Amino acid sequence: MRAARDLLGSRLPLIQAPLAGVQRSALALAVCRAGGVGSLPAALLPPEALQQELQLLSSGTDQPYNVNFFAHIPPLPDPAREARWRDRLAPYFTEYGVDPSTITAGVGRQPFNHEVADLVEVFKPPIVSFHFGLPAPDLLARVKSWGSRVLSSATTVEEAVWLQAHGADGVIAQGWEAGGHRGHFLSADLTRQAGLMALLPQVVKAVSIPVIATGGITDAASVRAALALGAGAVQVGTAFMLSNEAITPAPHRQALRQPDLHHTAVTNLMTGRPARGIVNRLMREVGPINELAPAFPLAGNALAPLRAKAEAQGSGDFSPLWAGQNFSGLKELPAADLVAALAEGFGDGIAEQGNAAV
Repeated sequence: MRAARDLLGSRLPLIQAPLAGVQRSALALAVCRAGGVGSLPAALLPPEALQQELQLLSSGTDQPYNVNFFAHIPPLPDPAREARWRDRLAPYFTEYGVDPSTITAGVGRQPFNHEVADLVEVFKPPIVSFHFGLPAPDLLARVKSWGSRVLSSATTVEEAVWLQAHGADGVIAQGWEAGGHRGHFLSADLTRQAGLMALLPQVVKAVSIPVIATGGITDAASVRAALALGAGAVQVGTAFMLSNEAITPAPHRQALRQPDLHHTAVTNLMTGRPARGIVNRLMREVGPINELAPAFPLAGNALAPLRAKAEAQGSGDFSPLWAGQNFSGLKELPAADLVAALAEGFGDGIAEQGNAAV
């Protein structure tokens, strides 16, 4: 744990997972002020918004924070696959009065690149994390030249070893339980991915850099379990989605509140890449994994107007309701209170440091 705390630089070895679509800097700041590492999901932010959020973060705390980016390889356009996907969605377009010819074919989420780095370099974030591997060596070297510590997600032992060999300062071991996008990048075979209790001790044994555990961690008991399996720190996502500082959309927040809806599945429908979320109408009727869905991140283009119309009616039928498998302990409370509750899992000395921060 000491090595992980030294790496993170925070009072608590706790990272608030970057939660794209349900948070901005307010949640990250609240976590930083409470003693953890708050994270800003940057992959969906246009340049002006990213600059504004980074300014708020850098001026709002003297504690370390994390800025998260994607490191995927953009897909080549595939008009035939896109046409088949829209044909599959045609009944929903008719139901909601959507003209498919008006749907744009934008590229959506972009990976970290030099243009984004130009903007971020001004702020020199203490921690920069990546999903789907690492950026190109020249980009990674640029990030490290700022003094930023680099983290990335691994869903297998092989990915953890690869990350260490290619310059990551710490590995986030992402168990199968985790909500949101799977961070795999060496193999798309989901059968190679394991739950956190199986993955974590193997990753700890295979690498010499700090390992952060994520997936199913929502309370002090699950924090203690991760530490017992060798983690030096934990990353918590789903538990923060109901916090006061989150901007979780109303249908998503409502789904998280309802115990009878706490059925999650890994799906590629929302973006084209496997991600865990609460099962909704689209996942039930189309199947959570469907080969017609265009490659990441293009699948979401055709769903955007359906999502907008459904959410306007208070429905999450076409929304990415990202959530992990462990719903125990989900409460609507200030982020600082959640950090304090999680801190109890680290032991009295560390917990007291976190509580002092609050």
